[in-house]
Amino acid sequence: VAIYSDADASALHVSEADEAVCVGPSPSSLSYLNMDRIIEACKATGAQAVHPGYGFLSENHLFADRLAAEGIKFIGPGNEAITAMGDKITSKKIATEAKVN
Repeated sequence: VAIYSDADASALHVSEADEAVCVGPSPSSLSYLNMDRIIEACKATGAQAVHPGYGFLSENHLFADRLAAEGIKFIGPGNEAITAMGDKITSKKIATEAKVN
């Protein structure tokens, strides 16, 4: 199941998907960043998991929490990793400790 905004109705991922759901108008705050609409799309289609792609909600631990509360799997890093990598000081410390800085 693919989601899309009005602006992306003719995008390749929409036409290639087995099923696609419009989650709102063009502004990302009303579509791709709208957790309620994405969760509604999951429920309407019976989707059991979400791969958030890149950007938008992929780095938002609150989105992963909301999905978990609804019984929907988040395909991505755990909340601890999302939170740590979202904090510059913490992420630099982790990189230094792992010797990858």
